[in-house]
Amino acid sequence: MPIGIASNGTPVELDIKESAEGGMGPHGMVIGATGSGKSELLRTLVLALAVTHSSEELNFVLVDFKGGAAFLGFEQLPHTSAVITNLVDELELVDRMQDALTGELLRRQELLRAAGNYASRRDYEKARRAGAPLEPMPALFVVVDEFSEMLVSKPEFIDVFAMIGRLGRSLGVHLLLASQRLDEGRISKVETNLSYRIGLRTFSAMESRSVIGVPDAYELPSNPGNGYLRSDTHTLTRFKAAYVSGPYRTPRRRQDREVIETQLVPFTSANVPLKVRSLPAETNAADAEEAKQTVLDVLIERLRDQGPPAHQVWLPPLRVPATLDELLPPLLPDPELGVRAAERDFLRVPVGLVDLPDKQRRDLLLADLAGAEGNVAVVGGPQSGKSTLLRTLISALSLTHSAAEVQFYCLDFGGGSLAGLSGLPHVGSIAGRLDRDRITRTVQEVVNLLGRREQLFQANNIDSMAAYRRFRAEGRFLDEDPYGDVFLVVDGWYTIRHDFTELEEKFQLIAARGLSFGIHLVIGSARWADLRPWLRDVLGTRFELRLGDPVESEVNSRLAATVPSRAGCGITTTKQHFLTALPRIDGHPSTDDLTDAVLALAAAARGPKAPAAPQVRLLPLELSVTELPASETGPHGLPRVPLGVDDVTLGPLWHDFDETPHLMVFGDTETGKTNLLRHLTRSVITHYGPEQVRIMFADPRREHYDAVPHEYHIGYAVAADTFGNTVNEAAGLLTSRLPGPEISPDRLPKRDWWSGGRLFIVIDDYELLENGMNSPLQPLVPLLPQGADIGFHLVIARSTSGASRAMMDPVIRRLWELGTPALLMSCPRDEGTFLGNVRPRTLPAGRAQHIDRRRAVRLVQTPQAADAVAPT
Repeated sequence: MPIGIASNGTPVELDIKESAEGGMGPHGMVIGATGSGKSELLRTLVLALAVTHSSEELNFVLVDFKGGAAFLGFEQLPHTSAVITNLVDELELVDRMQDALTGELLRRQELLRAAGNYASRRDYEKARRAGAPLEPMPALFVVVDEFSEMLVSKPEFIDVFAMIGRLGRSLGVHLLLASQRLDEGRISKVETNLSYRIGLRTFSAMESRSVIGVPDAYELPSNPGNGYLRSDTHTLTRFKAAYVSGPYRTPRRRQDREVIETQLVPFTSANVPLKVRSLPAETNAADAEEAKQTVLDVLIERLRDQGPPAHQVWLPPLRVPATLDELLPPLLPDPELGVRAAERDFLRVPVGLVDLPDKQRRDLLLADLAGAEGNVAVVGGPQSGKSTLLRTLISALSLTHSAAEVQFYCLDFGGGSLAGLSGLPHVGSIAGRLDRDRITRTVQEVVNLLGRREQLFQANNIDSMAAYRRFRAEGRFLDEDPYGDVFLVVDGWYTIRHDFTELEEKFQLIAARGLSFGIHLVIGSARWADLRPWLRDVLGTRFELRLGDPVESEVNSRLAATVPSRAGCGITTTKQHFLTALPRIDGHPSTDDLTDAVLALAAAARGPKAPAAPQVRLLPLELSVTELPASETGPHGLPRVPLGVDDVTLGPLWHDFDETPHLMVFGDTETGKTNLLRHLTRSVITHYGPEQVRIMFADPRREHYDAVPHEYHIGYAVAADTFGNTVNEAAGLLTSRLPGPEISPDRLPKRDWWSGGRLFIVIDDYELLENGMNSPLQPLVPLLPQGADIGFHLVIARSTSGASRAMMDPVIRRLWELGTPALLMSCPRDEGTFLGNVRPRTLPAGRAQHIDRRRAVRLVQTPQAADAVAPT
């Protein structure tokens, strides 16, 4: 291409073909000081190539690291594949450049090999022009203005330039590097591959010598465009560069008109000179408008759409999210079942797009949850799109599977984003942070399902979840198990760790064994560090969005720092950028009305005859004693009393006075302690007559005076001293019942060596009877271990105020050491833990945490006691 005029007036041409084809070589360098005309020369050079070559033969990649002014407007040329600048809005293109150019070199190598093992692009194009059915392989000219600035901020790009220098000759990729100064230290890797050099006016003679071998470029005139072209080791040509940014001049010649003035002259035979007047040339509006355009503007305008568009070396960055209807197979409406995808791959759904600049394409971001990668982790910083990705995953599975195949149970600690999915028939429950009962019950229901399936698999010799899914598709086990693949979704794992530590053990059980029985965990977290190793190791499918601190990345901290700040952007475990899809099926890639779009999706997926996920059952806020079964008699004649309904089975929780003869009840004021004691005493007297059982009350607040008929009373005390005297008498009686050495072991279960009724000592508000370490119950401490054998049962209710200190009471401490069950009703958290590691909780009235002899904890709703029996 012509680039200027030599000193003798002849055109100076730059030929960037290989030297074997008579050219100057494919790669070169331009160095010029500020104001030397370097950017103008680059514009001239690129435009001259575009004018003289079709876009089918030549494509451009134009990189300007000084703001983009050098190649402004060149994106309109059909030859241009990309124009990249260092502006903030286009920095992503610079970051993608390394992968894109490396991928282009690889693509060309694969194309040459697939077409018939051609050695170079020259042979390939020669065969194509000869008629071979090959797709065009245009030469690619990469022009980088201010490459020194690029290498300062992106030093790794020198490796890309070096690769182009080595491989570009045979693959048809040409490189031109331009800068104000020559940084020999940074350019050393690629300098040997630069065949031609252009030196405009330089800052120093030494720099001129480094570029063109002589100091002459330093001595050039200061007006721009003067330079030297060193086309080989011996040829140095002085030239004046062409200028394409000047005004366009029409090729039509315009001349002034001359007219003869009208005049009167005397008639004579001599020559009479005529007066001639010149008029300026006429101009029209089109000529005036044309004069405002530059040569660059006119040529770009005329070259626009002239030829096929350039091959896209890389696609633009992922900035607009896709919608689910764009990624899923066609969605078909069903009047009975709702909207469903026409095709599906079981538990394998797209949730976004993966950016592959090195392969010049975008792939689906897939979640494959049918096998070992069935548990999902979504990790990202604040406002990074975690909740949106969870909604997209749930929506995609719901649109491709029925509610009989997949069910979702969600714990939404992310601000309520999942609430819009409650209309899906696949969603069995959504619990917020304040709905503590529903959270506990949701996790417990999943644990219960795990236990039932384990028994079902063992009883029916089912060896895998794949076999179980096949059996269910045939219609088997539908009555025993209404669930399919169950997904327990937690949006905000930190809340579980901080506020629901008692659930971590259950999550650990689900994580360890859940996938084998079709139970999946889907966890959303702000940091990887919030996930303990036992949980992190089982989360096979991982989506890492933009992190608050890229150093915490599980994939690559340097790559994580390049994730854009847009919501939904992240990196895959294979170190590729992705953008999640939006949970909507209306084709509008907008987040402004996403809530309405999610509601519309849920409504569309719910048909009138579609199956629905089983709902989570909750503990009742109020429970009547009539809703519980009656007390039962145990194998040794002792009663089994229902304490209430527990949250594990939602069935009665029994207290067996034979296995555990004593009971402790702790709770704050007005939490249901007294009501529970009345229920227990009423249950006991339904099994025994007055001659079989007697009840001793310690009731400082006088609330149990009418709890049972008077014939059952053996003592009723309202003060510590009175109660102490009664206890001393009872202790003497009970001591006489202790089995002596003459009692054989086989008689112990029969308990036939003593006579009389059983004694129940029921104490309410025990804190009012305490006197430091001098407990009125001190005489009973040695008798506590043998309570069941001697017919002695102690039930203590106490306030949680000062409960940690109360655990030092000799009676309570001994009861706890013996494994006595305890009921912890509502209690402020600032009381701390005093019953093992069970944390106090604020609960509704009548609700309690039950700690059994094995220190297992479950919630129980105690019943409202029946009306007291009138004394006889």
